[in-house]
Amino acid sequence: MFEKNIDDRLSAWAQHRNDLDQSTTPLQDVWEFWRTAPYIPYNNKIDPNFQFGWPNPWDIIVHNKYDDFTKALMIGWTLKLTKTFKTSLIELIIYVDNNTGLNYNVICVDKHWVINYNDNGPVLFEELSTSLLLENLVELKTIR
Repeated sequence: MFEKNIDDRLSAWAQHRNDLDQSTTPLQDVWEFWRTAPYIPYNNKIDPNFQFGWPNPWDIIVHNKYDDFTKALMIGWTLKLTKTFKTSLIELIIYVDNNTGLNYNVICVDKHWVINYNDNGPVLFEELSTSLLLENLVELKTIR
């Protein structure tokens, strides 16, 4: 998807959301879709702690560069815009590891599954390290 032109990327994202509604493994599928997004180490134009300054998902797809935060955001919005997950509690959570100082931008689905924590795909919430400290939590409700 990511090497396509803008219109085709937007169409591919819409098709992916439709496919998730038919999938038996939607959380793994959304992870597989977004894990190969073109990565940039840090996007200084987006403040993860200021929700009202976040771009909408269509603008992110047009820009086509994803740091760890925007990738997590796109995972959450992708799920929220499906029939399957539209009523689910989708939270974007920023953790800081108390031992290493590393930041984690994750999506939590119904306080049960976490996506974007590691490179292995979705993990159970209780599998997160106990050294993680909550820095910010935002429930993804609707897209402005």
